[in-house]
Amino acid sequence: MKKTVYLSLGANLGDRAANLCEAVRQLEKLGKVVAVSSLYETEPVEVGRPQPWFMNCVAAVETELMPKQFLSRTMAVEEAMGRRRRGGEKAPRTVDIDIIFFGNAVVQTPGLTIPHPSMHRRRFVLEPLAEIAAATRHPVFKRTVAELLRELPADAGQVRKLVER
Repeated sequence: MKKTVYLSLGANLGDRAANLCEAVRQLEKLGKVVAVSSLYETEPVEVGRPQPWFMNCVAAVETELMPKQFLSRTMAVEEAMGRRRRGGEKAPRTVDIDIIFFGNAVVQTPGLTIPHPSMHRRRFVLEPLAEIAAATRHPVFKRTVAELLRELPADAGQVRKLVER
């Protein structure tokens, strides 16, 4: 049974736009990419030290994979593209792929929480997500993406749209 998965993609090392485009191409191996937001340049948030600004987008993928299978394959894409995880530190990265929504599923297992537990506090997720899925409801909060975006405080990070799709 196909589910629509919404993913947040980010990069702040190397050719950020090229890295995101390549990651989206790699996602085609996991299912059908049905939508991709514009590219956004975003202020690093929730990091321990100064870092380059990120470029972010959101992609929607229709897949028949189960959540843990999907996660392991997105992590393989990150690794193939040069991502190195070091002890949980939020270090600069060539690509980061987070599962935001997986259909209407609510998953809480070691290593995987869906919906993403911080998505509702992150402008760099909500701005591009609202572009392609504004009416999608958060399965726990029962609020639309557009509502969550409107409710963000002004200090939730700077976001600039760069490239329209």
